[in-house]
Parts: sequence; structure tokens; C-alpha cells
Amino acid sequence: MNGPRLAPALAALLICLSGWAQTAPKPEAERSSLPARTLPPAELLSELRKGGYILYFRHAATDLSQNDERMKSYEDCANQRNLIDRGRSDARAAAAAIRHLGIPFERVLASPFCRTVETAQLLFGRAEKMEEVRGGPSAAADAERYAALRRILATPVHGGSNLAIVSHGNPSTASPVRPTSPRVKRP
Repeated sequence: MNGPRLAPALAALLICLSGWAQTAPKPEAERSSLPARTLPPAELLSELRKGGYILYFRHAATDLSQNDERMKSYEDCANQRNLIDRGRSDARAAAAAIRHLGIPFERVLASPFCRTVETAQLLFGRAEKMEEVRGGPSAAADAERYAALRRILATPVHGGSNLAIVSHGNPSTASPVRPTSPRVKRP
């Protein structure tokens, strides 16, 4: 294992995730970006190993000089904003931490963009492309743009495994809670 890089990745994963274990969505009036309860890192890890959670990952770092305006399809990676070497390295470090921690994932859903699929493959070795986790394709102002993602986030995940979603920075628009990255949610 890559000890010097793995230790900070493990610590960051546990520290960031510890505040976002949610027990149930709150009514609209009670929503908050603050966690419903904070679990100590060891308890959080125990819970994640039991499964039943959705973990939402934003794609890794990209080349901001690129954009998606000229892309002809989701497979047209040459005309999309793609991962940079640092993003790939970060995703590999996170993957090593997830494996080391023994957090189980049955399904890995990814927005069909090349950057999200590549991030999912680096993190988990697989990706199930799904338009619904992208939060589109409707116009940005469309109130129903995130309806499909909202349904996925509200669907219970059975114990024994977790669901990973690798997409963009949009779950706060769709989620019953308003967390910051990374996001862990029990439907």
C-alpha cells in the first residue's frame, strides 16, 4: 500500500463522511446542511460496512480549459471536459482507501459523461452509465430536471452493501438534505 498517501486519504474519508450519515429525510421546513447526528469515525465505518447507504461522489479534478459544448455524444470524450492526472491520482488514492476500509458497494451508477465514468472506474473498477444520476437532460431551469435523481436518492438501499453514485456537483438540488461533499445518505 501507498502509506504516505493512503493515510491522509483514509483520514479525510472518515472525517468528511462522519458528519453526513443521515437517518431519514427531514420535512422541507427542517432541512439543513448540518448532519442529523454525527457519528464517531469508528462507528461510521462500522455503519458503512453494514451497508444500506448511498455515497455520492463528484467526479475527480478536470481540465477547466475544456468544456462540453462541442460534444456529439457521451462517448465523444475528445470534446468533453476530462480528468487531469491529479484527478486520476486522487481517485486511485480514494479507491485504495475504500478497499482498505472494506466498504462494500453492489452498484456503481455514473453520469454518462466521460469524466464521471472514468472516475467511477478508477474508484470501483466499474460503472453503470445512467442518465438519471446526471440531473438532466432538461434545461437547467426545469423544475423536474432532478426528479429522477431525487427518486434514486429516496430509494432504500438494502443492508449488506451500499450504492455509489458518481456524477457532478448537483445533488444538493435533488437531495432531501443539503450536504457538502462528500455525501453519505441513508434513504
